[in-house]
Amino acid sequence: MDIASAPVGSPERCCCQLPKMGDTWSQLPWPGPPHPAVLLVSLLLAAGMMRSDAGTSCPVLCTCHNQVVDCSSQRLFSVPPDLPKDTRNLSLAHNRIASVPPGYLTCYMELRVLDLRNNSLVELPPGLFLHAKRLAHLDLSYNNLSHVPADMFQAAHGLVHIDLSHNPWLRRVHPQAFQGLVQLRDLDLSYGGLAFLSLEALEGLPGLVTLQIGGNPWVCGCTMEPLLKWLRNRIQRCTADSQLAECRGPPEVEGAPLFSLTEESFKACHLTLTLDDYLFIAFVGFVVSIASVATNFLLGITANCCHRWSKASEEEEI
Repeated sequence: MDIASAPVGSPERCCCQLPKMGDTWSQLPWPGPPHPAVLLVSLLLAAGMMRSDAGTSCPVLCTCHNQVVDCSSQRLFSVPPDLPKDTRNLSLAHNRIASVPPGYLTCYMELRVLDLRNNSLVELPPGLFLHAKRLAHLDLSYNNLSHVPADMFQAAHGLVHIDLSHNPWLRRVHPQAFQGLVQLRDLDLSYGGLAFLSLEALEGLPGLVTLQIGGNPWVCGCTMEPLLKWLRNRIQRCTADSQLAECRGPPEVEGAPLFSLTEESFKACHLTLTLDDYLFIAFVGFVVSIASVATNFLLGITANCCHRWSKASEEEEI
């Protein structure tokens, strides 16, 4: 494949090899030692090529300095191609980016911070972070993400901070969405459309310290009890937004703070019936049915007697 025609983010675009120093020496006149001036020029050329490969020219509308690439607030509709290969901090915030091409981060092994907040992202391509082994901070807030699939953060085991807040269409987080993120400390899921969050999605995060979940339409039914119990027992500072986390349902707890619910609130979820209970219910049902039959029988006799008495009265009058 021609390198110039390779798609954005493909491995072919970041596998260009530099001429080796031996190649430069082989092109010098021989026999005899090289002239000092020629040797100096050769060394400068080699150093220049190494520098150009380590830091590809900065994309248009972006600024690049000290491994920081800032492309924020430029009204971009797509991600810029060909970033410097040694980029550590990439900001694409406050643009109109609707999608990220597959393999976009393949070449940027040094990436630590990725800021994609305030864009129009609906989803991310599978395996986007496969080569982002050193990525620690990811900001996806203020987008249009609808779900967090199981493979969204695949291989990004170095993540420490994930911000998914202010995604109003975010309805579902897969139970294995954060699988393997053992270093994750801060997770922000606030101001989305979540009504439920599986305990399985969080219990595999041993390093989790801060969890923001306020501003979601939580349904505080029986299915929420395991999550709330885990939050109270495992996380020290997860209640930073406790005043913002409220129940939207069921009606009996609507408007109640999520973290105000206790085991007593879920007492009805643990009601179990014994054999005696079932026998009592069966007995009551049998008695009620017999009473119903007897009542109908008596009403029938009463109605019949009334009818005969009325007919007899009419005959006497005649």
